[in-house]
Amino acid sequence: MASRNSNQEKAMTIIYAALTYQSMQENYDLIELINDLVGEDYQSTDFYLKEVVVKSLAHQDEIIPIIEESLHNWKFSRLNRISQAILLLSYAHFYYVKGVQKAVVIDVAVNLAKKFIPSDDYKYINAVLDHILNE
Repeated sequence: MASRNSNQEKAMTIIYAALTYQSMQENYDLIELINDLVGEDYQSTDFYLKEVVVKSLAHQDEIIPIIEESLHNWKFSRLNRISQAILLLSYAHFYYVKGVQKAVVIDVAVNLAKKFIPSDDYKYINAVLDHILNE
């Protein structure tokens, strides 16, 4: 069984891929995407990973305007796609999957940002999440 951190990284990758397909206005099958990127059958994939990915994408039209309120004269669509995936993942994890503290969600998001995004972009991810996640 994969660790929670490993699953969060996989979830971010799947959300990133889905956002990429969406930006190209291409159809995709989420189950196939999960199968391909996780490397195992959907039914065998960790429940948390499936839940957070599905809820991130299913609720993105609700989540994006909330995130944009904290971007100060910036649009979600202008963020790099990895940042978009991290923010969607974090919001969905906190509000739709639940059972996790705000500080833990932010810590995971910052670590993902430091690992996958060059520069100090992790700072705005931290600031946005600190503003939109309310315990």
